[in-house]
Parts: sequence; C-alpha cells; structure tokens
Amino acid sequence: MTTRARTRTGRVLLNLAALVVIICAVFPVYWMVNTSLLPASAVRGETPHFWPDQFTLRNYATALGEGGFLGALGTSVTVTGITLVAALLFAFLAAVALSRFRFRSRKSIVVAILVVQMIPAEAMIISTFRVLDGWALVNTIAGLSLVYIAIVLPFTIWTLRGFVQGVPAELEEAAMIDGCSRTGAFWRVTFPLLAPGLVATGVFAFIQAWNEFVFALVILTRPDPQTLPIWLRAFVQVTKATDWSVVMAASTLMALPVVAFFLIVQHRMTGGLVSGAVKG
Repeated sequence: MTTRARTRTGRVLLNLAALVVIICAVFPVYWMVNTSLLPASAVRGETPHFWPDQFTLRNYATALGEGGFLGALGTSVTVTGITLVAALLFAFLAAVALSRFRFRSRKSIVVAILVVQMIPAEAMIISTFRVLDGWALVNTIAGLSLVYIAIVLPFTIWTLRGFVQGVPAELEEAAMIDGCSRTGAFWRVTFPLLAPGLVATGVFAFIQAWNEFVFALVILTRPDPQTLPIWLRAFVQVTKATDWSVVMAASTLMALPVVAFFLIVQHRMTGGLVSGAVKG
C-alpha cells in the first residue's frame, strides 16, 4: 500500500470515528425532540418511532398549560444573566492581574483557584445554606445568583487567564511607545483580542448556571421563585404516572434558550476556542 493510500485510509477512518461521535452526541437530543412530538400511546408502545410519524403539538400545550413556565423562565434568565455578567467582570479583572502583574503570593492564588475547582460544590451545600440563611438570602434571586457566581468564578478565572497570557504583552508596550497610556493600550489593543475568549468563557458559564439543579433545589424552597430545572422536577411530580411525551416537551422548551444563545455567539465562540488553544 502506497503512502498516499495509507493517508487516505487514515482520513476515512478518522472521518468515520468523528461521525460516530457526532451521532452519539446528537441522537439523545434528537430523541428528546422526537418524543415530544409523539402522543403518549406511541411512546409507551413496543414499537419504537424514530421519527414523528404521529406528529402532535399537544404535549407542548400540556407543558405550558401546567403553569409556572414563564415565571421559571424569568427567574432562570435573571439569575443566569446576573451570574454571567458578574462572573465575567470579576474573572476578567482577576485574570489580567494574575497574567500581567507580578506580586507576592501570585502563584499561591493560582494554585488555590485550581484546588477550589477540585472540590465538589455539593460538599458545601449545608454551609452555603446556613450562610445564606444568616444573611436572609434564602428563597431570593440575589442569594442564588451569589452562589452561582462563586461556583462559576474559579473556572472562568482559570480559563480567561490562559486567554490573557496568549496575547503578547509586547503589543501593549508598542502602543505605549506610540503615546497610549497603560490603560488606553490595554483597552484599545489587548481587550479586542480577548473578546472571543470572553464569549467562549461566557458560554460555558451560561450553560453551567442555566442547568444547575442541586443548589437551586436547596436554596429555593418555595414554589416562587423557581428556576427551570426545579420547574421541570415539580412538573414531573405533578404528572404522577410520568408522561414522557410531555416531559420531553418541557425539556425541549427548557433547552431552547440555550440553543438560541449559542447560535447568537457561535462565531465568536469558535474564534475564542482557537485563540485560547494557541499560546504566543
């Protein structure tokens, strides 16, 4: 077998492997949407339906008719928005300080951030709840947002630090030679190069805050306010004998805002992932 033939065979095998991975990743999402468009009788039947051959939107009407979706959606959007903005702001300032400045205990702070990421957040549920209860922040959007910010910050700081280090400091020095102040050089030269990294990090922070369930369940003990994951849990309990068609419809409604957000920022996210993978 010639070298060209071996190369072509290797590419075909890699493409097939990539196709298998894509199918394994996409099929659960497709099955969720497909099930949401089928009646309960078809889902409970012995014959699987790989496409919505008995198409119906009644499951979505039932999910929305149970009530609470719009309120939970508003709570999730508010909490996730606060978490995203605050986490990116604090993480950005911390990443710049850790990457651009030399000060005592800088390495210790970096190690501490890494260690904090290794601690399961669920191990601190009791202490977190007691602190929020002492501050009268239980069953409040502010309390849940504060917890989410603390959960997301270590990851965002660590990730943004890599993006900041990937932008050569010489660019700022050249701008300062041309007459810019240190602050002006940073905002005019470095910050535009970091924008894709901010978007990429923001997407991960958004998904983590949007899908979080355990802390929301512990902190929001009342029916109002509640986030979408808690609404979905309560909805499953209301249905008694689980109607999986309706549950899948509710899950699809919950996933739509994430898909919309990703579609809006996908171009920036791709550039951020690429720039974060290359260190100059």
